[in-house]
Amino acid sequence: MKPITFFMVLLTACAPAAIAAAAAQDSSATDAWQLSQRKDPARDYPYARFTLAGRFVETDRSGTAPSLVLECLSDRDAHPLTGRVISANVSAGVALKVIYVEPEEIHGTSYFQKVAVLYRIDGASAERRDWSVGSDKVSTVIPNESLARILRARTVTITADDSKGVPLTMRFDIPEASAVREACDLK
Repeated sequence: MKPITFFMVLLTACAPAAIAAAAAQDSSATDAWQLSQRKDPARDYPYARFTLAGRFVETDRSGTAPSLVLECLSDRDAHPLTGRVISANVSAGVALKVIYVEPEEIHGTSYFQKVAVLYRIDGASAERRDWSVGSDKVSTVIPNESLARILRARTVTITADDSKGVPLTMRFDIPEASAVREACDLK
């Protein structure tokens, strides 16, 4: 009976340490840029996709976590414009509210589809911008000037409304991004 009791005490004492180690391993995997090499099937050129997982600030939001996705040309032999950013998006995982912005000069009846975004870098004052809508309507395209600032930040909080008008606040803890900036030739 004593060996069983000893085993139970040992198991009870070690379980919290094992859970903490697993949580630390999971958080370190999600706190880093994930690199995957892709190939465009239509044009047959390789590109690199960097993905950074974020989290919703609201605790009651469930489902897909938000992500920051950056794609850039990666093979110097395959494409002369290597390092050029193909796309930079923030994906909320849910449909975003699309607003229609009137262009400066109207030719016909077209309006630009945008997503109203409020973003804050490293706790500074929030900036309101209208970013283009992603093709999937669950993401928004990050303009180059904002992308450069985001990649140099430590934390970025981005707020956009979902299709029902409910604000979605997403937070990204930006790890060291020098490899991303170098691969995508961002200064």
